Amino acid sequence: MKHESKFWYEVKAKLSPHLILNRLETSTLFGFPDVIAYTKQHSFITIELKVSQSNSVKLSPHQIGFHILRPINTYILVKHLAAPSSSPKLYKGSSVQDLATRGVQLEPFLTGWNVIIQYLASR
Repeated sequence: MKHESKFWYEVKAKLSPHLILNRLETSTLFGFPDVIAYTKQHSFITIELKVSQSNSVKLSPHQIGFHILRPINTYILVKHLAAPSSSPKLYKGSSVQDLATRGVQLEPFLTGWNVIIQYLASR
């Protein structure tokens, strides 16, 4: 099983009690995030899932473009496998260009499941 698929199962287990999640696997909507979620506050958010084995985070031009055009309620959730702690890091979509350039060296918006869950559930 690929790292991103494993990460999806982890995300689903952690976030499903708090959000309604749908994973999208499409080859027709280039750059569209992996997950669309519906919150208890009746809002939609999108989450791009990324697994990084180095300090870089690989984002396609389409993924970068998606977040540039839609900087609000869009997020990139990164699991950095090379880090001693594999706590997920959440970045806002508005920081996509910096994330593409600096990778996980960019300070995340939030780190760790508890604060990420609390934040996303309140959107």
